[in-house]
Amino acid sequence: MREDNVARAYEIEALRATARTIPNIDSAVAEIARFSAEMTLPRGTVHVISDVHGEDKKLRHVINNASGTLRPLIEKLLKEKLSQEEFDEFLKLIFYPAEVVGKLEKTLHEKAERKLYAVRTLHNLFDVVRVLAARHSLKHAMRLFPQEYSQLFSEILHEPSTERESAYIEAIVEAMVRRGRALHFVHLTCRLIRNLAIDELIIAGDCWDRGPRGDKVVDYLMQQPNVSFVWGNHDVTWLGACLGHEALVCTVLRISLRYRRLFQLEEGYGIPLMPLERLARVVYAGDPATYFMPKGEGIREIISVARMNKAISVMQWKLEGALIARHPEWGMNDRMLLHKMNLERGTIEIDGKEYQLRDKHFPTIDPADPYELSEEERTCLNCLKSSFLASQKLWEQMKWMVANGSMAISREEQLIFHGCIPVDSEGEFLPMIINGQARCGRDLFEEIDRTIYRMVDERPRRRDLDMLWYLWSGPQSPLFGKDKMATIERALIEDETPHRETKNPYFELLHEKWFCEKLLEEFGVDPDTGLVVNGHVPVKLEKGESPIKRSGKAISIDGAFSEAYGDHGYTLVLEPHRSFLARHHHFESVESALRDGADIIPSITVLKEWERPKCVGDSKRGRDLKFAISHLEHLITAYRNHELRERYGH
Repeated sequence: MREDNVARAYEIEALRATARTIPNIDSAVAEIARFSAEMTLPRGTVHVISDVHGEDKKLRHVINNASGTLRPLIEKLLKEKLSQEEFDEFLKLIFYPAEVVGKLEKTLHEKAERKLYAVRTLHNLFDVVRVLAARHSLKHAMRLFPQEYSQLFSEILHEPSTERESAYIEAIVEAMVRRGRALHFVHLTCRLIRNLAIDELIIAGDCWDRGPRGDKVVDYLMQQPNVSFVWGNHDVTWLGACLGHEALVCTVLRISLRYRRLFQLEEGYGIPLMPLERLARVVYAGDPATYFMPKGEGIREIISVARMNKAISVMQWKLEGALIARHPEWGMNDRMLLHKMNLERGTIEIDGKEYQLRDKHFPTIDPADPYELSEEERTCLNCLKSSFLASQKLWEQMKWMVANGSMAISREEQLIFHGCIPVDSEGEFLPMIINGQARCGRDLFEEIDRTIYRMVDERPRRRDLDMLWYLWSGPQSPLFGKDKMATIERALIEDETPHRETKNPYFELLHEKWFCEKLLEEFGVDPDTGLVVNGHVPVKLEKGESPIKRSGKAISIDGAFSEAYGDHGYTLVLEPHRSFLARHHHFESVESALRDGADIIPSITVLKEWERPKCVGDSKRGRDLKFAISHLEHLITAYRNHELRERYGH
């Protein structure tokens, strides 16, 4: 009996916190009624995008046009009211409100012109807002309204009633025009439409590398109202560099140099490359660096970038070798290759076979101690590492990514993670050593989550930072999924035999229904209705590959979003009545979109359709609401038993 009393006392204390905002039975009943009604509304639309790889402009357009779903909605509402030219201009406004409004502020000088434009445009914008807002509870919609205009937007939702004529909108516009805020209000309304169109945006990994501006990708994501993040191998690489892990600092720099994506470092994060430029100029002077030539275009002289690439590559290989040596539990000694180089003969031994080196000029490699940085390299690296640690913008982006991120997410029937779950050929989960223990499957994912959260909250331990490197390229890493990363082989050996990287059996087993059901069950998703969703490995569309696996239980949404990979990309869209893949194509530029109306109109592949549209009650939000209703029922019981005192306002 005493234990029951103690448990009840704890429960009353928990209810007391709720009672501060729900002070009596009537307010609790009203909240229960509101939650019950919300569960009947259509389930929120979720968009899942993977492997953006620095393509900031294309990502911005895909978010702005809601992966192609806004255009057909606006056509349905307004196509009969607007001419083709007016319709095209209206879409430009919704997709790029800042740019269009900025232009209008320079061309509409008279107040009468601005009023005429604002009245006509806002009538149409409000039609779209009302349709999108009707999918949400009023309280949820109001959270998306611009704070200063929240009450005004609530009033506007009721504007097309018999009691309210067009004079109502005109009065609003008149007040805005008089105070110079009419076009600003148009801009805010367009942004509200975008926010209402996507209930949740999930990024399934890899914001950086290959494309021009990973920093701007994350900048734009941070502006969205509801973003969830699944970590990819490139993301943890940048996290490690941000936290000062030397091998990952070199990795990030090497990839940025290879694709000539240096503005994101110098302009975006304030990380100067002068120390590396100086090292390359002094140590590699006259080196043709033939096999380190970068891809793409840039403002630096190409030979200078190639020598910088070679310099940082050698530093990376040294640091990785030393890293592997201090972690024998990884079983990666075969990836320590520098001591197997014979620079006098110009050869390297790999897997017991000797290959010719196509580049033999490595002035900083000491055959007696090949993994030790030279004095010049150490000086350079110390400067670069300090710059990464000092970048406030990079740190803020990483904190946001970690706060909103995890290794895996389940949304309704979808299990979403970036890479793979390491398995053997029989589909049995393989362990990864983390914090001294072998972990696999869901347990592995959860331990990685805890370790990453700890790294950002506390001073990171070296072994935790080393784990980030293993996640980047370790053979049992769920973010990598191959037996090796053959960076040295591809750079130094003409023979392509040692270039081969073997994928984990996971990727082939995705075609087996039983295996997908095993994965779903492991993560608590219904194996009968669930779907495994991955990025990481691009779908080779040009070779006829399909994103939908033969099992019908798994899809890949890495459609080569980046121009460097193929310039396509997918969004998985989860609507109340169906789920579908939207396949994107090349995006020319924002300027082309504004000048010519260029848009990405995706091709659609429907995955599932439901006879009855899914409602909030069928979703994760619905489960949360049911729990909240149960909690409120307990609060009502406490009020009725006089265990808590009701309060009423006067």
